[in-house]
Amino acid sequence: MEGELKNFIRLWVLTMTSLSYCFFIAAKIPKGLPRLLSLLPVITLLSILPFNIYSIHLGAPLVFCLSWHCNFKLLLFAFDQGPLSPPPPEAHLFILTACSLFKIKQASLKTKNGEIPSKENDSKFPSMILETTNKATLLVLLFFSYNYKQYFHKHVLLILYFLLTYLAIQVFLVMLAIPAQILLGVELEPQFNAPLLATSLQDFWGRRWNLRVSDTLRSTIYNPLRSISTRIIGSRWASLPAVFATFVTSGLMHELIYYHIIRENPTWEVTWFFVLQGIFVDIEIVLKKKLVATDKFQLHRAISGPLALAIIAVTAGWLSYTQLLRNGIDEKIIKEFNVFLKFLKGSA
Repeated sequence: MEGELKNFIRLWVLTMTSLSYCFFIAAKIPKGLPRLLSLLPVITLLSILPFNIYSIHLGAPLVFCLSWHCNFKLLLFAFDQGPLSPPPPEAHLFILTACSLFKIKQASLKTKNGEIPSKENDSKFPSMILETTNKATLLVLLFFSYNYKQYFHKHVLLILYFLLTYLAIQVFLVMLAIPAQILLGVELEPQFNAPLLATSLQDFWGRRWNLRVSDTLRSTIYNPLRSISTRIIGSRWASLPAVFATFVTSGLMHELIYYHIIRENPTWEVTWFFVLQGIFVDIEIVLKKKLVATDKFQLHRAISGPLALAIIAVTAGWLSYTQLLRNGIDEKIIKEFNVFLKFLKGSA
């Protein structure tokens, strides 16, 4: 545990030093290829650093935040795009923007500038803490339930794994959002938008699940490729290759996270999961344009929503969670959780 904490501290020292270089030096270099070349050493370093952390609970989120999210922001920054352009006025704000997974609500930003009152934002903050506490409690109960996993059917375990993933991501992001809101004095956009209420695959992936990742992928992959595709095949079908390439990119980045977790040669199963999602979403787009837009046929949302969730659940169980179970990652997660509890008791 102490060795991991030392690696964790060293990682953040190197990360803040590298991002300070981006703010003070790389930002002064002309945009385009020259700035991109100046940022490549930082992008390479941020891709490697999280792999010195062997704990799943620390390392996997760092791969997600730094190797994926932060690096994609830096790629946009190289061309004067994204949330880092124009650079914030101070270095610490630049570093916070680069590393964070948050998006400030515009109404909340106006509130901070004195344009509208902040009572609404203040009333939402306690409810967010209460909601997070409830989810964290449920997450802990799920962790404890895994100590009795031999009594669960394998399909029940897959459902529990999905709930654990959903709750763990939400709790992790909100635990970061609460101090960010306190320090910045603003309200942040939600990370999820009731994904279980999705009416289609497009709705789930584009407007409900992990919205900040959707924003990043939309800026770095989807929008540029759609613009190129429009000039080649026209605007009607330009979204199809852009959507597919976005899902392939997401699959490769998830493969990087899985590599950190499993520490074995990639099997590409999680990449294939996202490739399939890209194919399914493209099929959905074609059907909507051919049938729904012409009023020939349309599924009721009471059918299309559960059908979309079933497709995601079946393919995730087949290609994503099964890989984790096969490599005993569930047992490693529970072991880490129990070690962490013992560490807290020892510290107390």
